[in-house]
Formats: sequence, structure tokens, C-alpha cells
Amino acid sequence: MKTVRKLLYQDVLWSVFFVALAFMSLFYFIDFLDELARVGRNGYTMPRAALAALLSMPGRFYELCPIAVLIGTIYAMARLAQSSEFTILRTGGLGPGRALTLLLVLGLLMGAVTFVAGEYVAPWGEQHASDLRAKPRGGAPVGKAGAWLKEHRNTPEGERSYSINVESSAPGGRMREVRIFEHDDEGRQISRIEAGSATVQTVRSGRSSGSVWHLQDVQITRWPTASGMPVVTEQKDALDWPTTLSIGLVTAAISPIGSMSTLDLWRYSRHLSDQEQTSQRYELQFWKRAFYPFACIVMVALALPFAYLHARAGGISLKVFGGIMLGISFVLLNNVVGHLGLLHDWTPWLAAAVPSLIYLGLSLAAFWWLVRYR
Repeated sequence: MKTVRKLLYQDVLWSVFFVALAFMSLFYFIDFLDELARVGRNGYTMPRAALAALLSMPGRFYELCPIAVLIGTIYAMARLAQSSEFTILRTGGLGPGRALTLLLVLGLLMGAVTFVAGEYVAPWGEQHASDLRAKPRGGAPVGKAGAWLKEHRNTPEGERSYSINVESSAPGGRMREVRIFEHDDEGRQISRIEAGSATVQTVRSGRSSGSVWHLQDVQITRWPTASGMPVVTEQKDALDWPTTLSIGLVTAAISPIGSMSTLDLWRYSRHLSDQEQTSQRYELQFWKRAFYPFACIVMVALALPFAYLHARAGGISLKVFGGIMLGISFVLLNNVVGHLGLLHDWTPWLAAAVPSLIYLGLSLAAFWWLVRYR
């Protein structure tokens, strides 16, 4: 069985590797052309564009890994079937259950690689690529309206709520154009703090921890609590603003959703829920990230039936083309269900799991039919 395992794994892994390499080479060329449109603006150079495109490749690998697993496994299985090697393996005792188990173990391995790439390497690469694009112009915008955070506190003066807006992020973890709006328990605005830039520092006190925002170039506006009193405006070079918002939460808020790790998505979606804000988009993205590595298992299950097709049922190129169509349809269904889930407010984990469950059911049904009747 070790010889069978080595034969299958070696063929599949090499096929997946070359398919992934071909896809990433194509997408690097496309991303590099896209980066060239920024060259010459605000000191953005061609080497910087090439490096930014290269740093985006881990994210591309994460997106393409299930499709590469599908096409590579189909090619390997179809080649073994065409050369009658898989028929010999079946004659030697490789039953359908054992073949499925061997490929599922390989799918778990590919899923682990996909998880590591999506959880650690891709966010790191996207963040550094964003920093490269942001350095020439001094910062990267965080959406059209910036990033918003909320916080509630119980103070000696009563309950206070804070709405914090960050217009853009800057290299080195700095935030630009920070505005902090303070409201009392009746919703009346009490003060507004505007800062040109800010950094976040974690502060630990015993078992509890918090953060301090170091604000620079600060303007504080205070509205009167009683009629007849003037509005007070104060200028400061620096101000330390204590808060319970951790640096991880702030980083998640100002990061593009595509570059957030699974933990960041979970942390930020929980924060939005606690503050009674809409978190559907981030919850759906979290569950898609959580389930995405298991798509590799679905892909190897989809590929196995191709090994049971007779060589006269189509050449390798036709079967690979069918695999490409299956991969495209999976990505399309995954995206469509995601948008429908947001539109109709579906349960996030169910909307994220439906495409994989559908294709896993189709693959097992096709596998059972081929083994039973062919």
C-alpha cells in the first residue's frame, strides 16, 4: 500500500504544483500590468510595482488552490486511467473506498496548506503590498467613508458612547485623520476630537488590558451642557486617549476585508454585534474563510470519478477542460450564494457551506454511480 500511496501522491502533487504555478504566473502578469497603471504617480516606481504584484501572489494562491487541486488531480487520475495503471491498481486490490480515503487524506493536506496560506501568508503579503502602494502618497484610504468603530463606557458623569472614524491608514501602523465623537446617554453630542494622526499602544494592568491612542495635532471641541454657555475649542500638539479598543481590533477595522485573517474577521464581527451594528458581511466572510480549506477535500472527491471513466470516454484534454468548467462553476456558485446571503440575510455559516456541500454531494453521487454501474 505504501507503493500505491507514493504513486498516487507523487503524481497528484506534481500535477497540482504545475497547475498552481501556471495559474500564478498568469495572474502575476495580470497584476503587474494593473500595477503599471500606478507607475509615475506620486513617485510610484516600476520595481515597487513588481514587488507589490509579487506580494499579492500568496493571496492569489489561496484563491486558486482548490481549483488547482481539482485540475491537477483530474489530470493525474485521467492519465493513470488512460495508461491503464489505475485499472491495474484496482485489479491488485485498490477498492473504491480505499482510493477515496487516500485522496481525502491528500485533500486534508492541501486544505492545511490552503489554511496556512490564507491565514498567515496572504494577509501578510496583502498588508505589505498595500503599504508599498500607500508610501508614495502618504497613506491608503479606508473605504469612501473611512473605518468606523464604536465604544460604550460607564463614567462618573454617566454612560458615554464614542464613535471613532479613521479616514486612512499609513505605513507603520499609523492612522490619519482620526475623529472621535462623544455622546451622552441621551444621544447628545458632548465633544469632538480631531487628530491629524494617531498610533495605538497596548496597556496591561494586572489581568485586564486596554489601549492608549497617542493623538497628534489635536483639536478638541466641547459643546455646552447648559444653555447660554459658549462652545469651547482647544488645540493641543498631542493627547493620550485611553480606550478599551485593542490594537488588533483597530487593525482589523482599518484593513481591507480581503486582507483580514480569520481571527481578525471573527474579532471585528463580534465587535460590530456587541455595538449593535450590522456584521452580516464580516460574519459571512469569516465562515467562507473557515470553510474554504475544506473545498480542497471537495475538489479531490470531484476528481476521483474521472479515474473510473473509460479511456474512450474522452481524452485527458477533454477531462481537464471539464475540470476547469467544474472549478469555474464552483467559484461562481460560491460568489453568487455569498451575495444572495447578504441580500436575503441568510445564516452566514449556512450560506458559506452550501456550495461545498452541493459539490461534495454531486461528487459522491457520481462516484457511487460510476463504481456501481460502470
